Amino acid sequence: MVTLVVQLRSRRYHPFSYWTVILSTSMAGTTMSDFMNRDASAAYLSGGSTSLGWGPQGLGLGYPIGAAVLISVLLAIFALWKVSGMTFRIRDIVTFRGEALFWSAILVSNTLGTSMGDFLSDSSGLGYGGGALLVAGALAVLVALMKAPAVPNVLLFWLAFVLTRPLGATAGDFLTKPIAKGGLDLGTTGSSLVLLAVLLGLMAVMQVQERRTRVGRAPVAEPVAARAD
Repeated sequence: MVTLVVQLRSRRYHPFSYWTVILSTSMAGTTMSDFMNRDASAAYLSGGSTSLGWGPQGLGLGYPIGAAVLISVLLAIFALWKVSGMTFRIRDIVTFRGEALFWSAILVSNTLGTSMGDFLSDSSGLGYGGGALLVAGALAVLVALMKAPAVPNVLLFWLAFVLTRPLGATAGDFLTKPIAKGGLDLGTTGSSLVLLAVLLGLMAVMQVQERRTRVGRAPVAEPVAARAD
């Protein structure tokens, strides 16, 4: 909530602020997905644990029902977005209400994508690497469809955004899980440090590029648009 408030109050695009919200919504989506889909049954406990931690132990809906709930919520957000009369074009979102809808859709998309990634890693039989390759192939198809005028770019954007979540989940599992399970066994700490270093490096590059493009430009409210580039 803190990162989102900072982003919503900003009148121009700041890569650090934008990607901090992306990171926080990704973490929120992961925990929400786990809470919806899992429970304290033996299938989700490890290392002699008897619970999943403090607080409620999860709803245990499973991946299919959890995905159905999340898809319904996402469609409801898009329906509200449509009824509000605001544009779906990310480049043209400049109002507080438009950004609020945008970030709501981002959070639910993160949660849905995480559920898909967990399903591919744990239940599909493809394994971590196979799941990542499948999602990467689907993203490649979406990139090719950008050349097709009959397919709206807005639709491609949201499909691609949802698919990047399972790609991240499966790739993260590949980095984290033991070698015996098909991973690289970097552990959660090692994988997080590697990915955080890559993210900070890319954010620094984007910040430098943003400063260069802003030179000589009058300060105006920028759409969330740049935030999707």
